[in-house]
Amino acid sequence: MNKNVERLYNGIVKENPTFVLMLGMCPTLAVTTAAINGLGMGLSTTVVLILSNMLISAFRKVIPNGVRMPAYIVIVASLVTIVEFFMKAYTPSLASALGVYIPLIVVNCIILGRAESYASKNPVVPSIFDGIGMGLGFTVGLTSIGIVREILGAGQLFGHQILSLDWFTPITIFVMAPGAFLVLAFLVAGMNIIRKKMDAKGKPLAKPSGCLTGDCASCSQSSMCTGKKEAE
Repeated sequence: MNKNVERLYNGIVKENPTFVLMLGMCPTLAVTTAAINGLGMGLSTTVVLILSNMLISAFRKVIPNGVRMPAYIVIVASLVTIVEFFMKAYTPSLASALGVYIPLIVVNCIILGRAESYASKNPVVPSIFDGIGMGLGFTVGLTSIGIVREILGAGQLFGHQILSLDWFTPITIFVMAPGAFLVLAFLVAGMNIIRKKMDAKGKPLAKPSGCLTGDCASCSQSSMCTGKKEAE
């Protein structure tokens, strides 16, 4: 498989940020009350991922190792600000619905994680495809959750009523906070079934990693966490 195509496959399927790596849970649970919100959040994050990976990879030999994380944050913050301005100018209703979660893309562990683990160690083109793959994987995850929550919680899909209220009673819990956890749990369970089938075929998917699983080794902020624990 071509290396660039492999990066796309890894991001969307094998290392899907939402269903496999369990990263970016804050926006995943908070903004997916509707499918359009999940799609908008996913695409805006994808744009930031692509551009940040490209810039960090391009400057990987220039950025001093001792200040790489602050440098990454400055790059990402600048890109997020630009994306936020564009969204407020051209999609004000979506920007209003996403609210504070747009600027919080700056500290999204998916972006910082890919910057640290991939873009800072690889050439520009593969890093761009890595950003595209991870971004699309995140978009698929958020949109899938948003679709399920919107259909069950309001009988709608992308704002259009698809289930008649004459016979369908919306299950309002699905557009509330507990509904996000329920839908995520069932979709992750489905991914686990797929993972077992892939394991049986000899094509294992990546295992969940990151802060939620206690796997600090793969977390770009592990040194910060360790420092906090030692201080306590």
